[in-house]
Amino acid sequence: MKCETLKTNIECSFMSKTGCGFLGGACRAIIEKCEGCDRVQTFGEQKFCNCSPDPSIRWRLGNCSLATHIKVESKQDSSKVRVGQQKQKKK
Repeated sequence: MKCETLKTNIECSFMSKTGCGFLGGACRAIIEKCEGCDRVQTFGEQKFCNCSPDPSIRWRLGNCSLATHIKVESKQDSSKVRVGQQKQKKK
């Protein structure tokens, strides 16, 4: 259904016939770490995330998995990668 509280005429999975079903009855504005993300939209004077009704929860345990402005670093060290190993012979 389309949002009728803060993001007027935007499809929202939390909207129902009785109103917004999210905790508190409305989405929460973005936090400071969300600035620069492509998923942020401005409605009125506040900025909201398109994907998350409460962006602070997505940042609680580290980086947001939906953030487009953060470059994810590889966990593997390129010097430790071994390619083309041969099986060892049993004696």
